[in-house]
Amino acid sequence: MTEKKHFTGYIGTYTKGDSEGIYSFTLDTDNRTIVDVKVAAKLENPTYLTISSNNRYLYSVVKEGDTGGLAAFSINDNGELTAINSQFSEGASPCHVSVDSKNNYVFSANYHKGTVESALLNQEDGSLQPAVSIFKHEGSGPDPRQEKAHTHYAGVTPDEKYLAVVELGTDALITYKINDNGTLEKVNLLPIKAGSGPRHLAFHPKGKYAYIMTEFSSEVIALHYHPENGHFTEIQYISTLPEDFTENNQGSAIHISADGRFVYAGNRGHNSIALFQINQESGELSFVEHTSTEGDWPRDFEIDPSEKFIVASNQESSNIVLYSRDESTGRLTLLQSDITVPYPVCVKFLRN
Repeated sequence: MTEKKHFTGYIGTYTKGDSEGIYSFTLDTDNRTIVDVKVAAKLENPTYLTISSNNRYLYSVVKEGDTGGLAAFSINDNGELTAINSQFSEGASPCHVSVDSKNNYVFSANYHKGTVESALLNQEDGSLQPAVSIFKHEGSGPDPRQEKAHTHYAGVTPDEKYLAVVELGTDALITYKINDNGTLEKVNLLPIKAGSGPRHLAFHPKGKYAYIMTEFSSEVIALHYHPENGHFTEIQYISTLPEDFTENNQGSAIHISADGRFVYAGNRGHNSIALFQINQESGELSFVEHTSTEGDWPRDFEIDPSEKFIVASNQESSNIVLYSRDESTGRLTLLQSDITVPYPVCVKFLRN
């Protein structure tokens, strides 16, 4: 089997300035460059994307006038996107979207509404159906930005029996059971340290551990996942910042290498990616290094399918950055930082 030389990626953006929607690009692994950046779909504020496990469909959050929702696209053989359909409701658009591995269900988290939603997907064409469950969270936190619930992430657990939902406004990790008809049933709530502002979550590939990135306290929280009941327990809190950094920082994305050895966490303000090594016996993290994102406000980054590169997106400096990744140490080396994409947010790759 020959090693794949080119990988197709997609970038969700804020459509302000000259941004037009979702952009696509090609990662050329031979020449170690990003090429062929172009508009893949024109729509308003497609800030977060997800791709079905079979690479056939892309789902995006979207805004249209005073409504928000999700948009579905089919992915052609050449990586081009063709619109399938959209589902909208009154008010702000979601901030996060995910699907299960069989493409039966789509889940979204809405920061402004403080809601999590689930919907069924049409198996024949990947189209979006109306929501079957909507849960509105209540509460607040000690930070002024936690005046109400702000749901920021909703993704399936490794066994796909549950949905893990991260609540930034109320400092909580909420677990819902996913019923066969796509409806959700609340089963657990884990309180997170008050004022930390939990934002995103990533599961260890072996399913035993999970890691939350906090937005306000700039920490990674290591957790045990208990698949028998969908509960979580805390293991550790560890800062993503140098001790002497005192300026404004907001944690952003978190991702784990496929071998389960390394966690990467984004810092907006410090403008860096923090690297941690995972203790496979305890799940605890130890800090390795910070790498500059060569731009301002790194909203997201993604490890490519070969695991040899990372692509990061700097929202406020409108550039994406390419690094090579040492698979044995996890460390990053800058390759390219002058790739222009207006107001980039989310980075996703087609799977290998």
